[in-house]
Amino acid sequence: MDPIPPAQLLSKSEAHVRAVPLDYSKPESRTIRLFARTATRYSNPIVPSTAAKKVQPPFLVFFTGGPGAGNPAPQESPITSFMIDYGYDIVYLDYRGTGNSSPISAETLELIGGPTEQAQYPRLFRADALVKDCEVVRQCLTDNYPPELKKWTIFGQSFGGAVSLNYFSFYPEGVRECFITAGLGSLRTQPEELYARMYKRVIKRNKDYYAKYPADVGLVKDVASHIRKLGGQEGILLPTAGRLTVQRLMTLRLHFGGDGGFDRIHDLFTKLKADLDIYGFFTRPSLHAFEQSMTWDIVPIYAMHDSWMVNGPGIASNWTADRVGKTLGTFPWLAEDWQQSSDNEPLYFSGGMLYPFLFDTYAGLVKIKEAAQLIAKFDDWPYLYDEKQLAKNEFPYTLLALMICL
Repeated sequence: MDPIPPAQLLSKSEAHVRAVPLDYSKPESRTIRLFARTATRYSNPIVPSTAAKKVQPPFLVFFTGGPGAGNPAPQESPITSFMIDYGYDIVYLDYRGTGNSSPISAETLELIGGPTEQAQYPRLFRADALVKDCEVVRQCLTDNYPPELKKWTIFGQSFGGAVSLNYFSFYPEGVRECFITAGLGSLRTQPEELYARMYKRVIKRNKDYYAKYPADVGLVKDVASHIRKLGGQEGILLPTAGRLTVQRLMTLRLHFGGDGGFDRIHDLFTKLKADLDIYGFFTRPSLHAFEQSMTWDIVPIYAMHDSWMVNGPGIASNWTADRVGKTLGTFPWLAEDWQQSSDNEPLYFSGGMLYPFLFDTYAGLVKIKEAAQLIAKFDDWPYLYDEKQLAKNEFPYTLLALMICL
């Protein structure tokens, strides 16, 4: 890989803010703001020792999931105290376009230009750019460190696992060791096969959900039926101007992947059904609770990231999850002309898949619908991984949870 150009230091305290190139292939072009925070052990002994020599801990950088949201504050992350106890200083870097690192939203994309310009801009926010940013941060933070401390440990969670593989492919010289939990990128599997496998897991989780809450088979269908009755295909207006449609309702399964997710979905449907039984319509508190359960419009990078998984040129995502899901027969609600059936078959939720209808039902995504359609058609993506380099890497790694999408 080409060497990473030095970053311009803007400020330094617990928070580190730097200017990095928007386009690393054109380092003299405009820059964007990159934000990171470090967390280190704090101690205040009763009798301070002036003789003790401070030992500089090695750095561990946390690659969060998503993409789309920034990192939590160090004190709010469960891994902070755990990893500090093991002797690390921790770096929480907000990926470019998220958190405090030049965040992308519908409003900021409007500053870029029209749909064509809006579509080109996020192309510079995939994992291949994220890892270059990480190298900037690593080199800056360890500039005066001894050689044995210049490498850092990587902790990749969910999408962070895929970012880790990209880092291992092109900047392995910066890695001491790695921990990966919940997700890895796919080296060879293309989007169609990848989503076919993901849907199998989604179907299993739906069966697990309805096994725990069998009465929800009817409850979910009742809520879906009333959405169609009250709002038709256009859905019901939500407090923040989005639309509650059956399609948007059935994307709630994303919660199934987290602890207590089954219970949260069950409680939400219980609340929605109670409104219907008492009033015959959904109240504002219930609609607000629904909106807060899924917030794609405040993380538009995630809503557009279907193409972020394409590994190499010649392939367009073209809303792969939508296309594959419609061929399965298990998710009939994906069809715009779907009508509720009277049989006893449950309605299955989707997973964390991305669909074009999201850009019709979220107020914050409607503005960038044309740009999202253009991104879905792009087929000139660079490779994300180098299999030969991955095979040569020798640093230790630990898989802390289930690997998916291999």
